[in-house]
Amino acid sequence: MNPVRNEEVKSYVKKHIRSFHQARLDSLKSLKLSEILRNKNPYLFKAKNITLAQDLVKTILDAHLSSQEETMFGDFLEGLAIFVGKQALGGWKSSARGIDLEFDKDSTRFIMAIKSGPNWGNSSQVEKMKLDFRRAKQTLHTSNSGLNVIAVNGCCYGRTRNADRGDYYKYCGQKFWEFISGNSNLYLEIIEPLGFTAKERNAEFHREYSQIVNRFTAEFSQKYVLDGAINWNALVEFNSSEKQVQGD
Repeated sequence: MNPVRNEEVKSYVKKHIRSFHQARLDSLKSLKLSEILRNKNPYLFKAKNITLAQDLVKTILDAHLSSQEETMFGDFLEGLAIFVGKQALGGWKSSARGIDLEFDKDSTRFIMAIKSGPNWGNSSQVEKMKLDFRRAKQTLHTSNSGLNVIAVNGCCYGRTRNADRGDYYKYCGQKFWEFISGNSNLYLEIIEPLGFTAKERNAEFHREYSQIVNRFTAEFSQKYVLDGAINWNALVEFNSSEKQVQGD
């Protein structure tokens, strides 16, 4: 294992965190009110007794953005993990379906599926990952029947009590970063460079966010506010009516 220098990690984070911020801003700018209204549950918001148009717009917008940002930042963390694995272990991006990283360590081929956090999927998604592991192992054994192959689900944050899952190992948080880098403190060291230009980029984001809230609130009020109150029937019809399916 080749030790990964802290400067290399910082350089990668500073370079690629810009892409996260830009993708976050581009996604915000491209949003349409109709898209987020169509994809959110209007019954939930009625049950929460939201009565102000701006409150409803902010709630659905924030829920949408939070889901998107989690995915975007998860992609960033997974990219960082692959970079670290390549630098420290001579790993490579796998060509096998569902496998993110392969590397040789201690006379063993490791195949790794990298996820953002420990609770990343439901039971069917976990089964899909296990199937991908089995298929990758079969492919590797076809070319080298004596090769020892171990599957790992690596999670960039969090922790788990039981690493041995039978078909594979699951390493999270500190254990995961140490496993691919040999550095038990790497999980802490990647925090500091994440703040690079964050203040400036967040200020830019919030300027755009405020404009979109105001614009969406005006549009929402025109279409779904009647006599000063949210017209829930009109909103639910837009979200769920068969007439809307025919009109799409």
